Amino acid sequence: MSVKKSFSIFVIIVVLSIVGVLFCSIDASTFAMLGDANPSLLACAAALVVLMWFLDAFKFMTLARAAGEKLSLRCTLSVVWINYFGSAITPMQSGGGPFQVYLLYRNGVSVGKSVAITLVRTLQVLFLLAMVVPFSMIAEPDLLQKYSYLRWYACYVVIFIGGCAFLLVVSIVRPRWIKRWVNAVLVWVNKIGFLKSKYLLRAARWINHEITSYNDNIKLFTSTGKGWFALSALLAAAHLVTYMSVMPCLILAAGFKVNYLQCLLAESLLLFMLYFIPTPGASGAAEGGAVAVFGLFVPWSVAGVMAVTWRLLSEYTGIAIGTFIVVRMLGWGGADKVLSDENNKIEKGGCGE
Repeated sequence: MSVKKSFSIFVIIVVLSIVGVLFCSIDASTFAMLGDANPSLLACAAALVVLMWFLDAFKFMTLARAAGEKLSLRCTLSVVWINYFGSAITPMQSGGGPFQVYLLYRNGVSVGKSVAITLVRTLQVLFLLAMVVPFSMIAEPDLLQKYSYLRWYACYVVIFIGGCAFLLVVSIVRPRWIKRWVNAVLVWVNKIGFLKSKYLLRAARWINHEITSYNDNIKLFTSTGKGWFALSALLAAAHLVTYMSVMPCLILAAGFKVNYLQCLLAESLLLFMLYFIPTPGASGAAEGGAVAVFGLFVPWSVAGVMAVTWRLLSEYTGIAIGTFIVVRMLGWGGADKVLSDENNKIEKGGCGE
């Protein structure tokens, strides 16, 4: 499927979701409640979005320094915004990586280091989200006691991230184990017919090469780039807290009280879930999930409007800027090539830098 078509599907789903959300939530009391919104706090929410873009850019810059590379702020902001676009057009927000790698490569960073930088950035976000969950569960148990389904989902998140953390440590300390496990999975997939025998050896070679390359580049962060890596982790935490503060800021702007930690817990569960939604950019689920989260803290009649406002500030603005960058820099055809080159590399078992 072409990038332009994927983007069109994303826009269609988003528009339908917004119409559905507003249609199901707005009533006569909505506009009366929103009429008392605090413009200063709304401006604060918008300022938080701008701040999180810069924090994300600084995080990229420090990760690059940890890998022995230097990036300018202007270049890195483009990397941040183009990630919004790539994530919006692909299932499970997986398309941001190839576009980020492309821009980093254009700015002199090798493919291996670019992949390591983008991978570590994503892992930092996931692990920080996972840390928010148990902390919030301990600090503010009332929300989980009130909504039992949140408690079970929170436990699932903690277990899932624990498994990912184990695999991450093993991939660094014992990469051979990962190779054996992956090869065993490939053989099993071949036996049940999901992978043709003629592609089995290619896939195994490509994966083994990528694991070796990943391991070599990840070691840069834990050896010569320790200080920069530690700084990137601090910036990642600041970026995530800033991002997650937009929602409670909007609730306060609408004149409602909110328990900050409870809001962070509910929001972290939503954000984690969105990584695994198969629609482009998690569209549809993101809007509906945002309404559900806002509905925990505000009347239903304003939850829909606030959810749309939150998505507009925190995501749609970044996607719009990222789309402008892609169309101006690559065109729709060039964007197709970026994604198709990544897919062809996997299918052919390519190992080139």
